Amino acid sequence: MVSTTPAFNLKVVLKETGLTADTLRAWERRYGLPVPQRTAGGHRLYSQRDIETIKWLMKCQAEGLSISRAVDLWNEQLASGTDPLAGTTPSTLVPTSSVPVQHQSSDTTLDSLRADWIEACLSFSESTAEQTLNQAFSIFPVEVVCIEVLQKGISEIGDLWYENRASVQQEHFASGLAMRRLDALMSASPAPTRKQTVFVGCPPDEWHTLTPLLISLLLRRRGLDVLYFGANIPVAQFSDTVKNVKANLVVLAAQQLTSAATLQRSALMLSSQKIPVAFGGRIFNLNSDLPDAIPGYFLGQELYRALEEIELILNGNLKPHQAKVASQIYGAAHQAFVSRRAQIEMKTKESLELLSLSPENIGIAMYFMGENIAAALQLGNMSFVSAELDWLQGLLQARSSPATQLASFLQTYSNAITEVTQRQGEPISEWFATALHNFKT
Repeated sequence: MVSTTPAFNLKVVLKETGLTADTLRAWERRYGLPVPQRTAGGHRLYSQRDIETIKWLMKCQAEGLSISRAVDLWNEQLASGTDPLAGTTPSTLVPTSSVPVQHQSSDTTLDSLRADWIEACLSFSESTAEQTLNQAFSIFPVEVVCIEVLQKGISEIGDLWYENRASVQQEHFASGLAMRRLDALMSASPAPTRKQTVFVGCPPDEWHTLTPLLISLLLRRRGLDVLYFGANIPVAQFSDTVKNVKANLVVLAAQQLTSAATLQRSALMLSSQKIPVAFGGRIFNLNSDLPDAIPGYFLGQELYRALEEIELILNGNLKPHQAKVASQIYGAAHQAFVSRRAQIEMKTKESLELLSLSPENIGIAMYFMGENIAAALQLGNMSFVSAELDWLQGLLQARSSPATQLASFLQTYSNAITEVTQRQGEPISEWFATALHNFKT
């Protein structure tokens, strides 16, 4: 039996549980747990049961539940006649000097919590990162923490990697922690309360899954029946699965130009079967004209807006737009480039070997350029490559790679395209001329 006698002051409780005073007061004020008694002077006194209650709630958080959901679960068990602490072995309080102090930020703003989480990830401190998230979820709603701490935190770490101020290992470590927490929150989500079903995933060749997983979680918390399918879903599986589950909407996310092209193919196929498609992602935010190439509903640049757009779509308050069809000139250029790409790359490689570039760098550069050119031609606008090229240029500059190497590569690749495709490759050659001019100026 866990004692209900009030015997411990606030300092003892904070040492025993590792919570901050702000967090504990927020729980008491917002959720009514725990319920300390007061001394004649107005000071809080907690029982052993209060301490075990706090630990029970923290355990639920560690398993992926939000604090509000954990409190609901506590109240549900009590209402059903079950004591949540039944079978719990009360901890024996030890002198406070021997209790390890867990990391907790004294500043509980979202910006500071995000900064603490980023710092913990960059230091490979899993326990500190998890404690920071637990603290954030104890103070702010799940949706706010997921967007303001996890999504923006991952974005900031990605920027640090891009600027060569963080390693690939640090980025992957942070992404792994974020994905694991989102998976846990998905598993802990309540059952759907609405009849509409939303299918969420990534088109072929898209492997970045944090954003679609986050969308899935937030939609599920709105009561929707959400089916999350992850990365690299073949086009045929979209159609078959959507038909089988009678989904009301398919949501797809693309981060790169190459996956925007596969998203276009998937959206065209689904639209031809009267299946509504909504889409978004990094690459659409970089190219304001790119959404015009995709049939369906563009969800905008902000996740908050995307959620509201999805609600409008499901309620029938928005109409999908038709995709802008690529011109015949682009169609011919695409066919010429794809069919002669191997020849173009062979000529480029032969010329670049004279510039003393490493075979590995040549191979990576040609694959990057070839994939993006093919995607832009399919989507009907070579200028879509410019944003990806600017990204590559910035990446190389941050790593002190000579800009002359990239310029030499572009000139050599351009010469090979002109020689091999001749007039059929005019859209590509015209874009290269502009890109090379920008490099020189």
